[in-house]
Amino acid sequence: MTQSVVVQVGQCGNQVGCRFWDLALREHAHVNKIGEYDEALSSFFRNVDSRNRACGVGSGIQHLKARAVLVDMEEGVVNEILQGPLREVFDSTQLLTDVSGSGNNWAVGHMTYGSAYREQIVEKLRKAAEHCDCLQCFFLIHSMGGGTGSGLGTRVLSLLEEEFPEVCRIVTSVYPSAEDDVITSPYNSVLAMKELTEHADCVIPVENQSLVDIVSKIKHMSDGGKPGRVIKRDSTIISGEGGLSRAEKPFDAMNNIVANLLLNITSSARFEGSLNMDLNEIAMNLVPFPRLHYLVPSLTPLYTLADVSIPTRRLDQMFSDAFSKDHQLFRCDPKHSLYLACALMVRGNVQVSDLRRNIERLRPSLPFVSWNQEGWKTGLCSVPPVGHSHALLALANNTCVKSRFMELRERFSKLYRKKAHLHHYLNVDGMEQRSFSEALTSLSSLIEEYNDLDATKGKLMHDAARLSIAR
Repeated sequence: MTQSVVVQVGQCGNQVGCRFWDLALREHAHVNKIGEYDEALSSFFRNVDSRNRACGVGSGIQHLKARAVLVDMEEGVVNEILQGPLREVFDSTQLLTDVSGSGNNWAVGHMTYGSAYREQIVEKLRKAAEHCDCLQCFFLIHSMGGGTGSGLGTRVLSLLEEEFPEVCRIVTSVYPSAEDDVITSPYNSVLAMKELTEHADCVIPVENQSLVDIVSKIKHMSDGGKPGRVIKRDSTIISGEGGLSRAEKPFDAMNNIVANLLLNITSSARFEGSLNMDLNEIAMNLVPFPRLHYLVPSLTPLYTLADVSIPTRRLDQMFSDAFSKDHQLFRCDPKHSLYLACALMVRGNVQVSDLRRNIERLRPSLPFVSWNQEGWKTGLCSVPPVGHSHALLALANNTCVKSRFMELRERFSKLYRKKAHLHHYLNVDGMEQRSFSEALTSLSSLIEEYNDLDATKGKLMHDAARLSIAR
């Protein structure tokens, strides 16, 4: 059995991570009725009870510790987690906090805190790895718009590559919307993207505006009199304090959607299935060129809470939904761009024949590159999300991401042409202006690589020109 470690950096990373651990425990409790520590739990939790007694599925979580490292340069979110119902899940030696924060400045997070806390971060990563019998993957969760998530988050990513070069690095990055209230978020995002492009094996981009739209759509369905939402009174999904003891925070519903994305990605590592997908296979099958590793996620059914009862979607409709813009967590249009590869990760009582039938049904409407017409990767996990009969996550390596990257580049350039706010970054030790030009060049090069592929759309090329591959 393999294990994975989750690294949560910054406010967003820790809030999403907290939701993931909460939901994961609920899923295991639903399956593991007697509460024994088993292989499924060992993939993301370690047992600190020598009697192999269970976990936290029904009888308390004092014997389980998450395979996690929590990092934030402000204390608020981590302290809230430590005062909530999951406080026993996290090993206090695996937490790292400061008090002053990064002030929405990538340079402070990457340069200042990255240098000051380098040894402590490496030590915590090594300790987490030492608790694993067979470490398979690091999951990094962070945001792109602020200072700690973007700056320190990408510094941690480079440390992961440096210390554990053979271990897969899958990054979930939350991108700011165009109307983000952090003025410097375009700087932070573009500077962070250079690091993501160079050091990650896979990046799963999630956009705040997409999350806002999805939450609004779910609320509209509920308010519109359609089969409604039933929230159990003992739910711990709403907040770190558990239950419905206080009002839901503004970002809780959005964070739960991202947590559900992570649950589906990791389901085959946590549960059995007739066609389980190894986490390493995601990068191996979906990333034909090392820099083009941004995978557009879409989820169906859409829900923010595990306790929400929604109408069951027909299986074939679920597959169609997965390729609808309304179900994407990153705003772009894959159907009108070029697919390099696509993964379908299905949970529940679904047969291989169902997968094949739907792929054949959808194939004519989905343009794939000429040299990878069979670029589908499929996975079947027998355990569905709590409260649902089945679920589907699609991960598409598609050239459509370039449209969002072009918009981000334009927002960056508007600031950079005027050198606006640049002094805040250049006053940080180790930060030079060339970092900005290099980050912009990296992003432009990435966009051009997607453009080169798009230019082959519709052409039958038996020997397509290959992009340069880093050696």
